[in-house]
Amino acid sequence: MHTTRTRPSPGVLTAGAAALALLATGCSQPSTGARTDGCRADGHWSEREQAAWLRTAVAFQGTADGADGTGSAYAHASVVVRAQHPGDAGPLCQPLSVQVEFWTLTATTTGTRMSSVMRQRLDADGSRTHTVRFPAGLPTGRDGACAGVLVAAYAGAPLTGEELPGQIPDPAAAGEADVRFGTERVGAYRLLPPPDPAGCATDRRTAGPSPAAPSPGPSPSGSSAWDVFHP
Repeated sequence: MHTTRTRPSPGVLTAGAAALALLATGCSQPSTGARTDGCRADGHWSEREQAAWLRTAVAFQGTADGADGTGSAYAHASVVVRAQHPGDAGPLCQPLSVQVEFWTLTATTTGTRMSSVMRQRLDADGSRTHTVRFPAGLPTGRDGACAGVLVAAYAGAPLTGEELPGQIPDPAAAGEADVRFGTERVGAYRLLPPPDPAGCATDRRTAGPSPAAPSPGPSPSGSSAWDVFHP
């Protein structure tokens, strides 16, 4: 019996090769942390993965003693997003948009008021070190007797009102309190207490209620005020 074999045309072979190439590409997407051309692929990172990278890259310098009440508080303090160290997974292929934001936490007779003082945006990929100095307008001395500072580094756009902490720490306990933001984007933060936390706490206990006390909850401006005994 004679058998006739049909050879595929060149066009069919080309289409088949293209399909195989696409299939191979789809199955070889770089995993989290994979290296591409000497850099670390981060194009598909989640908010949590971006925050984890920031957590290892951010350092707070000159903040150990907090405000000194002399008018030069935080003069040498800064937030550093450092370059990657030798042995790290390498710089990011796509720079990460990073926001460094500063708030004051002001103790009042009705609670703690949170106000944004400064926010600076930078692009970080681990190839170089970025340094953001503390703003000069932070309250010190008598004006800052009951004012703490909250500073945070996070990825992406500025935090919305819903992403700000729902519970604001009392400045007098700032060194021991945790801050719970309403988002996973925050990679690192630091709470700095007032110059005299003990004196501030005493003032809070003896202070009477304000005649124009705001209602608890976020204000339209983004600041939040809570009752002094808010859990």
